[in-house]
Amino acid sequence: MGWLTRFLAAVAFLAAGIIFSPETFGSLSKGENSAKLLIFLKLAHLLSFATAWGAALWATFIGGIIMFKNLPRHQFGNLQSKMFPAYFTLVGSCCAISLSAFGYLHPWKSSTSVEKYQLGFLISAFAFNLTNLFVFTPMTIDMMKQRHKVERENNIGDEVGWSKNREKAKTIPKLAAMNKKFGMIHGLSSLANIFSFGSLAMHSWYLAGKLNL
Repeated sequence: MGWLTRFLAAVAFLAAGIIFSPETFGSLSKGENSAKLLIFLKLAHLLSFATAWGAALWATFIGGIIMFKNLPRHQFGNLQSKMFPAYFTLVGSCCAISLSAFGYLHPWKSSTSVEKYQLGFLISAFAFNLTNLFVFTPMTIDMMKQRHKVERENNIGDEVGWSKNREKAKTIPKLAAMNKKFGMIHGLSSLANIFSFGSLAMHSWYLAGKLNL
């Protein structure tokens, strides 16, 4: 994760530089950007945003629910522990690209209040994904592995759903405490993910208003 941390930190500083000091990167507010560069930036913004939006929609409301309802619980958890870091890396990177392109096209100093709000939504989506990637996801995976160990000792975890875990937790205080802690951490992670999705949803409404179909 070391290289990933450095990469995303570099992308974050680049995005901040583009937003607040676009002239450093050649952004000119007087319309002197070439038509090809503008098209490239708009395409980068649109494709990155669409990828982030689509990935978030699938992972949050479709893929995860289907897997939970059909896979043995430990298998589901192990799969999610591999998918979540990749998911948050993908969405975070796409948010950073989208943010950088939007910030280049709409420099902070000359942006309207509506455009500044959109920059804020994109920054929020990026920040929530970084928080999940570097804070909540490692904590969730660590707690999941500890709980899996206790569950295997009590011959549960191969079933689909929560029923056996809840039954055993009534008689095993350690498992009950782990369930509570896992639920809290996972809840914070889910909340950050929902806030990120909401920020992207607000930006999608803005983009829809710009379309001329």
